[in-house]
Amino acid sequence: MPLRPDISLTTPLAETGVVTARQADLLATLGLTNVGRLIAHLPIRHERIADESTIDKLKVGALGSARGEVTAVRPVPRGPRPRLEAVLQDHTGRLDVVWFNMMFLHDKVVPGALIRVHGKPQRRGPGVQMVNPKLEFLAFEAEEPAPALGRLRPVYSANEHVNSGAVERAVQKVLPGALRLLEDHLPEQFRRDRDLPSLAEAYRMQHAPRDQSSGGAEQEVLSSRRRLAYDELLLLQLGVQMKRVQLRALHTSPALKVTPEVDARIRARFPYVLTRGQESVIQDLQRDLASATPTNRLIQGDVGSGKTIVALYAMLLAVASGQQASLMAPTEILAEQHFASIGGILANSRTRVELLTGSTSQPERERIVASLAEGTIDILIGTHALLTDTVQFKSLAVAVIDEQHRFGVSQRASLRAQATRGGEGGGVTPHVLVMTATPIPRSLALTLFGDLDISVIQGLPPGRQPITTSVRSSQERRAAYADLSARIAQGQQGYVVVPAVDPVQDPTTSTPLVDVATAQRALDNAYIPGRRTAVLHAQLPRSVREAVMERFRSGVIDALVATTVIEVGVDVPNASIMIVEQADRFGLAQLHQLRGRVGRGSASSVCYLIADPVTPEGRARLAVMEGVSDGFALAEKDLEIRGMGEVFGLKQSGLPPFRVADPTRDRELLNLARRDAQAWIARSPRLDRADETVLRRRLMRTHAQFLGLADVG
Repeated sequence: MPLRPDISLTTPLAETGVVTARQADLLATLGLTNVGRLIAHLPIRHERIADESTIDKLKVGALGSARGEVTAVRPVPRGPRPRLEAVLQDHTGRLDVVWFNMMFLHDKVVPGALIRVHGKPQRRGPGVQMVNPKLEFLAFEAEEPAPALGRLRPVYSANEHVNSGAVERAVQKVLPGALRLLEDHLPEQFRRDRDLPSLAEAYRMQHAPRDQSSGGAEQEVLSSRRRLAYDELLLLQLGVQMKRVQLRALHTSPALKVTPEVDARIRARFPYVLTRGQESVIQDLQRDLASATPTNRLIQGDVGSGKTIVALYAMLLAVASGQQASLMAPTEILAEQHFASIGGILANSRTRVELLTGSTSQPERERIVASLAEGTIDILIGTHALLTDTVQFKSLAVAVIDEQHRFGVSQRASLRAQATRGGEGGGVTPHVLVMTATPIPRSLALTLFGDLDISVIQGLPPGRQPITTSVRSSQERRAAYADLSARIAQGQQGYVVVPAVDPVQDPTTSTPLVDVATAQRALDNAYIPGRRTAVLHAQLPRSVREAVMERFRSGVIDALVATTVIEVGVDVPNASIMIVEQADRFGLAQLHQLRGRVGRGSASSVCYLIADPVTPEGRARLAVMEGVSDGFALAEKDLEIRGMGEVFGLKQSGLPPFRVADPTRDRELLNLARRDAQAWIARSPRLDRADETVLRRRLMRTHAQFLGLADVG
């Protein structure tokens, strides 16, 4: 029965006339409540099923499919392998079926049920048996047709209420009429030039690939996937390019004074001669900041590459031009460390630097806010506290955001809006620089931070030493601590990193996590008795943290027991050894950041990773850490092991997840989408032409909130 002519994509399934109310209720448990949502529920994979035959025609040892009625069922719930046995019969014979460890089927595989099984029959006694075959219940539709022979079948995500077959049947009923409702947002010639099928054809190919010849259906699936993945990548790239054009069209930034005299005064403050990599990025910044066009640049650099000095150069350009600068860090510890290091570099200068975090007392906060508005503070360093409404700069010219992966587009927009001067959506806005020591492969940088220009600091500053990484089991722990003891005896220092502040159990393994107090007792009583130890974690008051770090930097503390608060920003050249307890509890990027706290002095450095990983992923991470020291290579490996969403926390970022595209696999497609988006927005910055209505509507629905595009129109 075809869909009625008045049906739309928003029509509830129960009102289509082809899906019953009961079926609609079951589909709703998957969120499939209307025609559009059902069609958008793409298959998670496609599988080629064997020709269906009668039971007597099944071939032993070869994949096959057969349907029939369940005539007997016998559950065997006890024993080493609980199982459910059933007898399936059609008009030609009998097939014995057994499912191991699937006792939940007992309530559904019952005498009288009509089912189809797909598997490899084996001879068992005088009969034939299938073990753990794929199962499909056919009672959902009494007039269930036989499947096309040898067809490529879509497999859908399902739940306990509705299986993949039920979804497939509903899709097939709705699909022909729904395809006619799909408006294509890409022009026909545009699609032809890129060998892309129409939107309707792409959905048809996903749900019902037609050409069932050898490889033909598979090619349709690949072609449709390419179109749908391209759409996802193009919409995001159009959004970031539109935002980029909007920022530059509506706003200006202070054009800073970049002269040889200013450059020389700034460099005279730095503790070392800049590396070639730092010089390259500073050239980018000089070009950016001398212009009134707002800068939006991502500065990448491996651990210890000297990003802070580069950021300080930009901030001092602002100060030299009579403007203000800010540096926002994701944690109080990191903000405090930036404040200490930058304050040291600028000691005895006229540049006034202040620190503002959530721990700042109310009177101190009021003093800082007032001074900031008056313009007597040149550089403000802080955390998210900088984003509150009460914090207003007199003339913010450069805003630096450290550890970009901890923030998002919306927070960059908040910082920019807070400092914007002017009305009607325009005005003066600061140049924005974002930094990360978590190396990001270029394809992902274009995806996640597509609104940014990208600079990479290649190489390390002078004096950095290579770090040896060694994975040890808990039984080999003593050798690592013996090395720590020997290094302390030679006048060196070390870190012991643990995953917890207080005693707690690992929720995944129910084993206790090592906490700071337990680790310090082990050091004092067993591993380095008589040596000077201390603990550092985020729950300590700021004054205590500062005192501990100062004692460690000055050599009063031999070994520092810490959580990941030392992950970034800590620079103690005399620390040459790090021991990470339960290292499999940390991600690759985090381990790499931690490892970068050593290797900063003249002594050879080592990082011991103590762990007994119980998962393949945990073992893979540690093996990669032991064998790879380059941060960008590690980032690629991390993506291979964990995937894009887990690495960058996209579920928390606000970025709508890709349903089809995979930027790590679709790099050529991503580059194509980026080039197309740049050219498209150059022609039509607002996507406001008559033939762009559908494209614009879909872009706004998908990415307006994430990218802050609601004010575009």
